[in-house]
Amino acid sequence: MLTDNEQSVLERLLLREEIEQFYYHEAALLDNREFDQWIDLMADDIHYHMPIRRNVKFGEQFRENTSSQNEISWFDEGKRTLAGRVRQINTGIHWCEEPFSRIRHIITNVRVVDSKDDEIIAHSNFFVWQNRLQDEVNLFVGAREDVLRRDLDTRWKVAKRLILLDQNVLLAKVITTFF
Repeated sequence: MLTDNEQSVLERLLLREEIEQFYYHEAALLDNREFDQWIDLMADDIHYHMPIRRNVKFGEQFRENTSSQNEISWFDEGKRTLAGRVRQINTGIHWCEEPFSRIRHIITNVRVVDSKDDEIIAHSNFFVWQNRLQDEVNLFVGAREDVLRRDLDTRWKVAKRLILLDQNVLLAKVITTFF
């Protein structure tokens, strides 16, 4: 028989494993260009945000990321816009994805930060490698802060995703990948 503490530890480990498997499944969908299945993992009220990062002086870390409220971002989207991007890519005539890119998502350092009712806060790190045409390679490295919501059909849906790139200047000509 497990003690209450052991039971709690076991539940946290199982939850983290479940979230890791969700993230690996999501990455596989993106890498295999199964965008219609990927968009199903997004909640209807998702906020998908990638702020622009600034280099700031010590003590001004609060200014490092642009605000979605009143500043420009790389992405500041809801499900409707994400679904529109998916439809555009799926036409086969999306100029910056013709021919399509080869993309690989590496997800690591998955941490379940908090859990409340049917939502959890999870953080993870990512490395996304993209190869376009013959010699165009883009690397994206950073962290994600997600709110995941339990769902009967998909087990989890992403209700909020904050994407924090480690670079503040992007060398990629376009950003067509999803994070």
